[in-house]
Amino acid sequence: MQAIMETLFDAAYLVTVVTLGCIMVKSAQDRETKLFGWMAVILGCGDAFHLVPRAWALCTDGLAAHAAALGAGKFITSIIMTIFYVILYHIGKRRYGLHIRALTGAVYALAAARIGLCLFPQNAWLSANPPLSWGIWRNVPFALLGALVIVVFLRGARQAGDRAFRWMWLAIVLSFAFYIPVVLWADIVPLVGMLMIPKTCAYVWVVWMGFSDMHRKRKETVK
Repeated sequence: MQAIMETLFDAAYLVTVVTLGCIMVKSAQDRETKLFGWMAVILGCGDAFHLVPRAWALCTDGLAAHAAALGAGKFITSIIMTIFYVILYHIGKRRYGLHIRALTGAVYALAAARIGLCLFPQNAWLSANPPLSWGIWRNVPFALLGALVIVVFLRGARQAGDRAFRWMWLAIVLSFAFYIPVVLWADIVPLVGMLMIPKTCAYVWVVWMGFSDMHRKRKETVK
């Protein structure tokens, strides 16, 4: 039952975000919306590297028999998700007219640190039992990167009176709030892994806000 339900949920998620992203890229009338669309496509394709092997493993001979494939997928997803947040930062920067070079430098430094830490062999990505310590280390700059993006959208939306993205900061907060316990305790308490479901829903919310904003802009153009 878990295999069927989880696979259906993941498939629905991937199809939804990639479809919405493609629609935004194709229908965008401004650069910001097109960038948001590409970000959604990158999100879906990035998560697919981890979710597709996981679905295959669940529906065949179990996760333990596919540790290497799952680890490789997780490695690729980790890097692509870092890129996802860099793009989201640039959307906020463009939307709210931010021109703080130090902030942009910090975003890229944290992204580089995250990707650099992911490349260390000590992560043992292909192992069935990778070390928790490296899972924590590589997620420190990732969490800090997320915090900067949260601040950008929280302050930017409030100062600009941006109703379309007024909850973007909350969606990002929720995604990290559900993700961090999985990193820390999922190997010890497998049930904690269920938090990936609301985390995934938070990402869908992020994409939906961008999609809804595209339609708002089109309606305003028609008027």
